[in-house]
Amino acid sequence: MSEIPDHFVLVCTRCAGALSSDALRDMLTAKLPSGFAIRGVPCMAGCAHPGTVGFQAVGKAQYLFGDIQTVPEVDALAQFAQQYLDSPDGWTNATERPLALSDKTLSRLPRIESEVRA
Repeated sequence: MSEIPDHFVLVCTRCAGALSSDALRDMLTAKLPSGFAIRGVPCMAGCAHPGTVGFQAVGKAQYLFGDIQTVPEVDALAQFAQQYLDSPDGWTNATERPLALSDKTLSRLPRIESEVRA
């Protein structure tokens, strides 16, 4: 990972899923493309879907995935990270995301526009 990341993966530190938050962070650290940093977050309100992981960057849509419980799903998050990094606005369609995440998307929030519109 680069020294000055501008993309972030958020990992819930309170989720008690099949993978601990420490395990998720360790596995993602080894697989994320350069430019990402991992941040532990005490709660992202995904409690019904333990193993909650978010993606965010300035000027990009934000994502929240849940029920991340297996190594293939963590691999899919790493693949998604590259898609997210390569997308100018962070927007991806469900059909473009790795198949292992097809039923894991909890939310996608649009990017915050830098200018106010009337």
